[in-house]
Amino acid sequence: MQNKISLDKLKKGEKAIIHSFEKDDLPAKFYELGFTPGTTIQIKHKAPLHGPICINIIQDNTLVAIRKSEAALILANKI
Repeated sequence: MQNKISLDKLKKGEKAIIHSFEKDDLPAKFYELGFTPGTTIQIKHKAPLHGPICINIIQDNTLVAIRKSEAALILANKI
């Protein structure tokens, strides 16, 4: 079984499949943006100094930027 890692710990270019969330009361915007369990994502860019992270949601070919603190709430399995 693979270890779960939060999205903020992934490096630029790494891919992962979303597994679960740290908190059960995650805002609905994450689901609306495509961050659902089973979704494949890729880290496209990480801003310096704890800035936002740009994530490609591969199924939709959508780029989404979220705060590092928000990315820390999303758990995934690296592929």
